[in-house]
Amino acid sequence: MPVLQPIVNLAELLSQKGITDVVVAPGSRSAPLTLAVARHPRLRVRVMADERSAGFVALGMAQQSRNPVVLICTSGSAVYNLAPAVVEAYFQQVPLLILTADRPHEWLHQQDGQTINQTSLFGSHVKRSYDLPADYSHADARWFIERSVNEAVTLCRSAAPGPVHINVPLREPFYPTADEPVRPEPVRVIDTLPAQPTLSPESWHGLLNEWDQYERILLAVGQIPHDPALLTVLRKISEEFMIPIVGEITSNTFQNNLFITHTDTFLTGMDDAFGESLRPDLLLTIGNSFLTRNLKTFFRRFPARRHWHIQPTTDRINDSFQSLTTIIPSEPLAFLEKLFADLDYQQFLQGDDADDTSAFLNRWQTADRQAARLVRQTVSGDDTRLTDWSAVQLILDQLPGPSVLQLANSMPVRYANLCGVDEAQQLRVFANRGVSGIDGCLSTAVGAALMTDKLVTLLIGDVAFFYDRNALWSAPIPPNLRIVLLNNDGGHIFRIIDGPSRQPELETYFETPHGYTARNTADDARIEYTICNTLEQLQSLLPDFFAVSQRAKLLELSTDKRVNHQQFLTYKAKSSTIGSQR
Repeated sequence: MPVLQPIVNLAELLSQKGITDVVVAPGSRSAPLTLAVARHPRLRVRVMADERSAGFVALGMAQQSRNPVVLICTSGSAVYNLAPAVVEAYFQQVPLLILTADRPHEWLHQQDGQTINQTSLFGSHVKRSYDLPADYSHADARWFIERSVNEAVTLCRSAAPGPVHINVPLREPFYPTADEPVRPEPVRVIDTLPAQPTLSPESWHGLLNEWDQYERILLAVGQIPHDPALLTVLRKISEEFMIPIVGEITSNTFQNNLFITHTDTFLTGMDDAFGESLRPDLLLTIGNSFLTRNLKTFFRRFPARRHWHIQPTTDRINDSFQSLTTIIPSEPLAFLEKLFADLDYQQFLQGDDADDTSAFLNRWQTADRQAARLVRQTVSGDDTRLTDWSAVQLILDQLPGPSVLQLANSMPVRYANLCGVDEAQQLRVFANRGVSGIDGCLSTAVGAALMTDKLVTLLIGDVAFFYDRNALWSAPIPPNLRIVLLNNDGGHIFRIIDGPSRQPELETYFETPHGYTARNTADDARIEYTICNTLEQLQSLLPDFFAVSQRAKLLELSTDKRVNHQQFLTYKAKSSTIGSQR
């Protein structure tokens, strides 16, 4: 047996378990892993020199495919650079399989280079950690490796999906000789059949009875991937039972004639009377985190009498609104489809008329429409100066579909949520709202563009962009990527947050002004580059910017942070009037 045959077999097993994509950060200790995947005919391998960027590229790829993407790096501090992407994948429930090369453990604390304690390095931010043996002479070692890889891939996919770490100690020699055959041996695939949790008839009828006790029912959708079937059943539930469906842009519940999407505006500065008029008796929630503070504050300040959260697993209690009464272990789509079918049949038998419950839905929809008008007035008023917000609204209005929208953290995702997008545009929206850091936003978009032929448009601020420039360093940038850079020369969000905005140290210690443009970065990466500083110019540039091209494109929008701030202050003053209506 060649000295590293089990590593060659590992690549074959990954392929047979349905994995197709690998991201490699180059290194010497990881050479056996790299060669095994690079020489495998059914694995697509991308190379990213910066480990932090590589992690987020893999994250973006897995966001699109919902299938585990393998991430390979060498030993030592390189492994720690994967941590930001790993924790984002963990809280966003994105499947990553991390293979970290390591020195044999007996060399730890022996002043040997690139040697740290990598076992369980990611702690509780992975679903599980495996540590493979460094010696393969005994058949049990090869059996253990095969069994562990089977288990790791299955665990990566299972509900809820997430990252899994396999640490791989490797001895020299790392490279096969010229006459050494490098072919996989037969491997054993262990399939784990999927199963859906089911409720007992008693539990299900108990939920239906509880539903019947309440008239003011509301369903709120957190961050969740785009799912046409889910949108269909949500629409049916709202239309049939007069139930408000509340979502945000990261929920992939978009503007139509039913869904409530402007809560961040009309829940600003709400008084008690307005809040009470919108308080649900029964709240249903699905998905992961919610984006805006105003929505979370509303549900905490005016808690529902009963709160159901539908999630596939019951290992953790997610009580973000501090009102949870029932965890329902189910996939949201399956639960809501059965709920709709049973309630619809029950209504048919009883001849119920839902008109008497329409007042609750009308209150939410009326406030939502007022908020939508206020946002339009804010960004399309008499002031024609280019601002971050007016630019985002114009770009979202003209964004072609079907396509993918990637939203960087800080202000871009918030501006996009305030504006919203129309359901008819057929967009799929992604944002790293698991941990909500600015690190890796550009890399994630690069990874997304690698996995689809559709246009991928990233809205990103200047601090996040320059922080993650290594995303554009290694691999050829996919030509379907469009980067919109909102450059206001600093961390604009700190000018909007009440605390730091009132401090004399605002500009020096919070906003981080820099004076950079992206021209040189774009030139280095061979990306088409345009800079713009007026709304009129932006309007004229967008058709060509979104057009098909042989190269990726970067559109830099130069705005004045003080003008941005004044626009936002004007909006806040007006939005508070919606939440104080009697």
